[in-house]
Amino acid sequence: MFRIGKVKSGVPVAITIAGSDSGGGAGIQADLKTFAALGVHGTTAITSITAQNTCSVITVEDLKTEIIREQIKAVVEDLGVDAGKTGMLHTEEIIETVSSEVSKYKFPLVVDPVMIAKSGAPLLKTEAMTALENYLLPEATVITPNRFEAEKLANTKIKSLKDAEVAAKIISEMGPKAVVIKGGHLEGKNAIELLYYKGEFKTFSAPRLDVKTTHGTGCSFSAAITAELAKKDDIPAAVENAKRVITLGIKFGLRVGKGYGPVNPMAHLYRESSRYNVLVNLTKAEALLETTPEVAVLVPEVGMNIAMAIPYAESVDDVAAIEGRIVKTCEGAKAVGKPRFGCSSHLARYILEAIKYDESKVAAINLKFLDAVLKILEKRSITVSFYDRRKEPQKIKKIDGMTIPWGIREVIKKVGEVPDVIYHKGDVGKEPMIVILGEQAYDLAKIVASIAREVERL
Repeated sequence: MFRIGKVKSGVPVAITIAGSDSGGGAGIQADLKTFAALGVHGTTAITSITAQNTCSVITVEDLKTEIIREQIKAVVEDLGVDAGKTGMLHTEEIIETVSSEVSKYKFPLVVDPVMIAKSGAPLLKTEAMTALENYLLPEATVITPNRFEAEKLANTKIKSLKDAEVAAKIISEMGPKAVVIKGGHLEGKNAIELLYYKGEFKTFSAPRLDVKTTHGTGCSFSAAITAELAKKDDIPAAVENAKRVITLGIKFGLRVGKGYGPVNPMAHLYRESSRYNVLVNLTKAEALLETTPEVAVLVPEVGMNIAMAIPYAESVDDVAAIEGRIVKTCEGAKAVGKPRFGCSSHLARYILEAIKYDESKVAAINLKFLDAVLKILEKRSITVSFYDRRKEPQKIKKIDGMTIPWGIREVIKKVGEVPDVIYHKGDVGKEPMIVILGEQAYDLAKIVASIAREVERL
């Protein structure tokens, strides 16, 4: 939901004063994507142009300070700015110019003290450090250094959270209202962001992700804080939401390039915007199954269901299915309820495990086990495989909800990929089942309707 800023349209406006990344993963490109994902109009004042990709920064060309100043002035005087951020400010002259200009307008300012690129290339000249401390930090509302940047600013080593607290206090004495020391470079199984604000510490923690899609993380994180401040959130709430958005963006980062792929700040937006389309797709699938009387023969004793996940699904709540399942009646297959998120843990577990290996397998439907159905499926150009529930290890059986993930891993071992069809022949108290996986619920419903008519003919 947009919150009214200074501008008449009611759309918050943020400005990023930073360098351009030709690879699109960091700098103003990352900032603009993050602003858009959080419902904020993004504007820019470009300070430097870099030729870079996921592997390295090849060259840097700084813009004239007068052009940087005029960019800021042009945006503020016409659109108004509800919050701003700085990124790459390569030289002492650029820092002085930016500090002088933003001091005139008094909007909340997030300073990301970009010193070194992911590839190791320096993005802040040595002589510019003093200018950063003397001119820019006194104008900052929030500063977001990583471990190494905080060490340089505070002139102290950081090896633990306690060390980070000491550094945060030292940095706060340089002028910023709040200090956030990012935890990506601190050791531990959790990545912990440390906020020092109004004399108190607060931490924001998430499991550390073993991925190579982290290019632009710092830019996107500071941009997310900026976007929330533009929407009039207070600083702790802004940092908390930024942490959530960027954790998601790292987890579902973009696997492009040969080096560190870019974080994906749009993952948050894609997830939320797709929920309606998932429900529409399931509603169409439900209608097709109910208007194909032959489908009733494929309904298992425990009932049929059809499910579909949003992009970047993480939990059962990200998977929609038919509430109450689909049951067999004398008139055919009938849905007990309507599509809803979080109502089918059975098919959700199939999807959530499958997408770890194949992101296209976001939909699933379960059918009664019939040899005739398997024969029909095996004639099609699809992959069919099975797992034997009787061979399930006892330690797996004892953990609720682990059978299906184990079964999917077993079939992947057999065929080297997530098959289109997975079946098992049951176990004590467990009904045999066929599950079809695919890209859309409606497409699966069409397949099932076709199979049902063919079974009836047989």
